[in-house]
Amino acid sequence: MNTSCFRELIAKRRSIYNLDKLPADDFEKITPIIIDCLRQCPSAFNAQPGRIVLLYNENSGQLWNIVRQAVKPLTPPERWTQTSAKIDSFAAGSGTVLFFNDTGVTAKLQKDFPLYADKFPLWAEQSAGMLQYMVWTALAEAGIGASLQHYNPLIDDAVRQRWQIPENWELLAQMPFGSVKTPAGEKDFLPIEDRLKIFV
Repeated sequence: MNTSCFRELIAKRRSIYNLDKLPADDFEKITPIIIDCLRQCPSAFNAQPGRIVLLYNENSGQLWNIVRQAVKPLTPPERWTQTSAKIDSFAAGSGTVLFFNDTGVTAKLQKDFPLYADKFPLWAEQSAGMLQYMVWTALAEAGIGASLQHYNPLIDDAVRQRWQIPENWELLAQMPFGSVKTPAGEKDFLPIEDRLKIFV
């Protein structure tokens, strides 16, 4: 891949909220994408604190039912129709990537390298952000739509119980994916001169 292709790919990654089912044979390419991203994601001290649970089909639907049950009691009645429709749009996809941080890895680093103890949680979050971006962009390259959602910590206990998640795996984000039913709209950008300084 040349530089211009990579820059095009960066631009291609967008939040796709309106999902549909993927063809069944697409599943064969998704798992390797996730594995490659998980293996190659940078992390401080190469500690690799990122963890993923990949939910397909009915398992993904169960995740969004958990979200619905957790969110409804907290949603004003007049807003529930809109909120429910949003959750339905995520559930309409073919799967969901759950992103976790293994807090046990961070705790061990803090013990082994006390000089940097206060930095390891931040560095783990930075690695998690890179992993999420890598997966999101790799899915976009494969023509698969996705978005990044954060219903944690409301759903943490139910997710842990349903899929037997280890206690030291902290849920960070959820990424529903599927075919692109409705493409993303135009994206607004702040003036680059307000965001970038160059000194030569």
